[in-house]
Amino acid sequence: MSEAYAKAWRDSINQPEHFWSQAAQAVDWMSPPARSFDEAEGWYPGGTLNTCHNCVDRHVAAGRGGVTALAYDSPVTGVVHRYSYAELLDEVGRVAAMLAALGVAKGDRVVLYMPMIPQTVFAMLACARLGAVHSVVFGGFAPLELAKRIDDASPTLLLTASCGIEGARTIPYKPLVDEALRLAHHQVERVVLFQRDTGPVADISSPRDLDWDTLRAATHSDPAPAPVEVASSDPLYILYTSGTTGTPKGVVRDNGGHAVALAWSMANIYDIGAGDVFWAASDVGWVVGHSYIVYAPLLVGATTVLFEGKPIGTPDPGTFWRTIDRHGVKTFFTAPTAIRAVRKEDPDATFLKEIGTGQCRTIFLAGERADPDTIGWLEDKSGLPVIDHWWQTELGWPALASCVALGDLRRKRGSAGFPVPGYEFAVVDEGGHPVETGQSGAVVIRAPLAPGVFRTLWNNHAGYQKNFATFPGWYETGDAGFIDDEGFVHIMGRTDDIINVAGHRLSTGQMEQIVASVDGVAEGAVIGADDAIKGMIPVAFVVARAGVESEQALHDAVIKAVRSELGAVAALKTCYVVPALPKTRSGKILRNLLRKIVNGEAVAIPPTIDDPAVPDMLLARVRAHAEV
Repeated sequence: MSEAYAKAWRDSINQPEHFWSQAAQAVDWMSPPARSFDEAEGWYPGGTLNTCHNCVDRHVAAGRGGVTALAYDSPVTGVVHRYSYAELLDEVGRVAAMLAALGVAKGDRVVLYMPMIPQTVFAMLACARLGAVHSVVFGGFAPLELAKRIDDASPTLLLTASCGIEGARTIPYKPLVDEALRLAHHQVERVVLFQRDTGPVADISSPRDLDWDTLRAATHSDPAPAPVEVASSDPLYILYTSGTTGTPKGVVRDNGGHAVALAWSMANIYDIGAGDVFWAASDVGWVVGHSYIVYAPLLVGATTVLFEGKPIGTPDPGTFWRTIDRHGVKTFFTAPTAIRAVRKEDPDATFLKEIGTGQCRTIFLAGERADPDTIGWLEDKSGLPVIDHWWQTELGWPALASCVALGDLRRKRGSAGFPVPGYEFAVVDEGGHPVETGQSGAVVIRAPLAPGVFRTLWNNHAGYQKNFATFPGWYETGDAGFIDDEGFVHIMGRTDDIINVAGHRLSTGQMEQIVASVDGVAEGAVIGADDAIKGMIPVAFVVARAGVESEQALHDAVIKAVRSELGAVAALKTCYVVPALPKTRSGKILRNLLRKIVNGEAVAIPPTIDDPAVPDMLLARVRAHAEV
């Protein structure tokens, strides 16, 4: 253990007021906060700032306008374009002028349903500049999911593009947006559409629709709006994550604590400062993209890489290493799923050997648990330290890691590392009592939570408070795990029905609701099965109603229904149509038994099972499917 890490963690727990006051000096405040924390007001009460100013304006004012801020790399379109901080300031100012001309003001919500293009980053920062609250919705979500988010956020404006590009597929966005607005109860005033050369929309003649470039030209002579002063506690964005009931949860991120926490993390976890190049290979529709593609690198004056592509197929398994080398990436951050996909296509790391890793010093993994074998393969082939770390949409930045920038080089394959300064962890039983070292239990974090962590849910503060109800004084993460005798924290999986599919948190309960609505389904269950590439994938089991003639047709209908309502991101491809589900005598479906059967684990017949013959029947079905 490094003394720098140990001291930082101790100070953050024992002297949080002083520790986070010192950290706040990395941020430009319009009005300095009176103190670092107040239970009622949150982090940095009384302080005012503007996040866009901190990300862009101040670096230009400091004479660093010529430094590259954003490196857009799109192997799917063959475009590589770099924007300096001065150019980024101009682009953000132009979009802010567009939004202001449409009446967007402080506190208004703006939904972004956009792909991985520079205009998405410009729009996010432009909202922050105006004090508006952006809500980015991942372009892989189906219209119904977009409609739910529109209804909850009640935006005045929706920004979109003509299409997104997923590998070799071009996905038209405008039809999805139109359908979502048809399904939504709340109606946005305007839809602004950016036309992409790869898939333009032929007709946007609706009075509600505006062309991005036409609006930009019309507001070209308008002055760029100055950064709006907002309170530290004012919302910067709403980001929706899956809820256990199928209703999305709108995680609200504040401005002050968010800026301080992200700036601290870049310097002390990732070892990134002004002029360094950082690449998070994620999507801006997810929390990693918000925190570590858009905001954190720009807060510290680094160069951030915006990558529109896939780890394989765009064009080959060497695209990650090629991008790292091309841009001089110092620290690389991706998901274990991506590395497993690369390994599957290039097990001998031929591309990695030929291309190398350039100036890269460290690789970080997050999104789902990184299995020891994947970490071992990547460390062996790259020669670089590979750090698995853990956090959630609700947290907004890492809570477990090996803080290499603080000299803490300890790591253990299968563990997400140690508590990051600001976080105090425990593993408890159902009664809230700490379990013994090495024993599994519920992973909890002591309240109050660190800066940058959510302090409410949009329109649902009662839902937020439920996170602290089970274990008073502690935040219930919803994950199970253990702490070993060396202090390493191991996150092993969810304690509820949220599964992690390639880093995307999805609710099996929500999928079950969809499955149950399919005509011909009598009952069903959806579980998360282990997958070598995506970490986990959903698998459905359904019992057909009497009179259903075609099991294949029912199978296809279930798959189609889930994909239609959740989108392809749901990744449901396997559905077993079976005579019966395993149940207890009280009628509870034994989902854990289903999970073991699918994963090929040893199955012990529970003493509470209603029909002991069902597990063997299911096992035979699953084995027969695997042999096809």
